[in-house]
Amino acid sequence: MKKRLKVLVLFDGAQPTPIDADLSEEMKTEEWETEANVMAALKELGHNAEHLAIFDDVDLVRQKMESFQPDVLFNLVEQFKNNPGFDQNIVSLLEMQGVPFTGCGSTGLTLCKHKGISKKILGHHGIPTPNFVVIPRGQRIGGPRQLKFPILVKPVKEEASYGISRASFVQNDEQFRERVGFVHEKYKSDAIAEEYIDGRELYVSIMGNVKLTVFPIRELIFREVPPNEPKIATYKAKWDEKYRKRWGLEGQFAENLDPTLVKEIEKTCKDIYRLLTIDGYARIDLRLSPENKLSFIEANPNPHLATDEDFAQSALKAGIKYPQLIQAIIRLGMSPSRAT
Repeated sequence: MKKRLKVLVLFDGAQPTPIDADLSEEMKTEEWETEANVMAALKELGHNAEHLAIFDDVDLVRQKMESFQPDVLFNLVEQFKNNPGFDQNIVSLLEMQGVPFTGCGSTGLTLCKHKGISKKILGHHGIPTPNFVVIPRGQRIGGPRQLKFPILVKPVKEEASYGISRASFVQNDEQFRERVGFVHEKYKSDAIAEEYIDGRELYVSIMGNVKLTVFPIRELIFREVPPNEPKIATYKAKWDEKYRKRWGLEGQFAENLDPTLVKEIEKTCKDIYRLLTIDGYARIDLRLSPENKLSFIEANPNPHLATDEDFAQSALKAGIKYPQLIQAIIRLGMSPSRAT
């Protein structure tokens, strides 16, 4: 790989944006922290980096590629026309163009997006998951006969805990039917209902295509949540700073994990990564019961890359500074070993 690359960074656009738009003001905001961090790292690495915000016109990608002739695309796109359901379609376009790009391929993104499909695949291969059912939109909502309460009800495809709140935790048939109906109506989505696993919320960051590197394990701590309340990573728990402070929610490196258990976690997460055909980089979310039994919750290919997020923090703990992390992600994207 040559030392100085032409890197085109793809962003999400909040509205239709000209191909040569100046986004410097946007990148001063908290919402654009990841984009700003990546652009700064590319500059520090000495690469020639330009950016493109995509809202509803994928032809802009073709135009920009013709004019800029990038060596690689750094993919930070998570949605199209404000719809997160299309991120894998953007990646499919890049795959058809034959241009190197960072992060996960379209197959891995598709399998991970549907929580029911990913759990079916992993369960078939012996990876422990909570007992679950998928309730299709439009189907009559009965009781969860094969599941035991308490149960978590979520949209089957939403990411970043979107659609998960305290009301997602249901303890009887009435609450179950009400929440499933809410998910069907509010999110226009099938619902997934899974048995609630009490325990620790672990986040495992992995990078690689064939040879995988597992970074130090992170954990979401619920310091002020009463013992009788569920400890769940709701949307507010992840993104509302006032809510996080109120309930003492804090991300930190997991403590008091037996070395043998850490090895089991690392092996399990590598298996998950490969079974779901993930490449590039990802974060695997797990639950660890008081009896030290693992349960897969979800896989997050292309997790947030801001310097203060779990993935970058775990890499730093492993001795990889942020610019070197970005360089490693580029190297993986340009590697012939990546999945297709």
